[in-house]
Amino acid sequence: MKKEEFQDALKPITDGLFGKQRATRYERPHFEVRLIEDMVKDLRSIEPVEWYSYAFSREPLNGKFNEEQRREWMEKSLACGREYAWKICEKYQTRDPKKMAEAMGMDISYPEFPEKTDRVLFAEYRVPNKICIYMDAVKKAEKLFERPGILELLEEGLDVSRLLLAHELFHCVEEQYKSEIFTKTEKVRLWSLGFLHNDSNVIAFSEIAAMGFAQEIMGITYSPYVMDVFLVYGYSPEEASGLYEEMMVCGGRTPRTS
Repeated sequence: MKKEEFQDALKPITDGLFGKQRATRYERPHFEVRLIEDMVKDLRSIEPVEWYSYAFSREPLNGKFNEEQRREWMEKSLACGREYAWKICEKYQTRDPKKMAEAMGMDISYPEFPEKTDRVLFAEYRVPNKICIYMDAVKKAEKLFERPGILELLEEGLDVSRLLLAHELFHCVEEQYKSEIFTKTEKVRLWSLGFLHNDSNVIAFSEIAAMGFAQEIMGITYSPYVMDVFLVYGYSPEEASGLYEEMMVCGGRTPRTS
């Protein structure tokens, strides 16, 4: 994918941090552009569990759930991510996601852009053992650390590529523990007729748990969902501002005006 194509793909900002889910149609509105410092400050004040409305907004089965279910599953999925973060840290005696990935036999690559996709991707896991971190997005994000106040807001020393790696590493952990891990064993019954029934996995469980895993591994105090806006801002401050508005509303907060 060429740089121009990647920027065009950012127009439908429906995929979030790692582009796992999509909406079927998107008409691009115009958004009031905010300072990235202001948006990060507002978003990092949202407690991890309070992101449930945003987290499930990308879930294809979301319409079948109520608010109580979403919040309960948010808590369980975050707890799952943290539990396996502790387990993997103990197993490999490190909190460095790169060292973990190497110990797990992962093939990690750092290309500039994704290839042959119309989705917005900043990083991805490919079964069984490949993780790609797309460096154009990382470099743009790192450039924002030069702005006053950003280092303090996102915690000095934050390594964006390692945060992305930690998130994707969880999906490998899922595969290794798929017979027991909550995100794979918990299913939703879509319908039943006598002895017949249809149970389905919920994609959002995996993504939420990966956020909890990454937060625990990296030792940050805010939800990694904040990085959705931070990464998109490097390409389009307007699209990042639109995403910020959505997150604030989902979190029960009022977006600030510029």
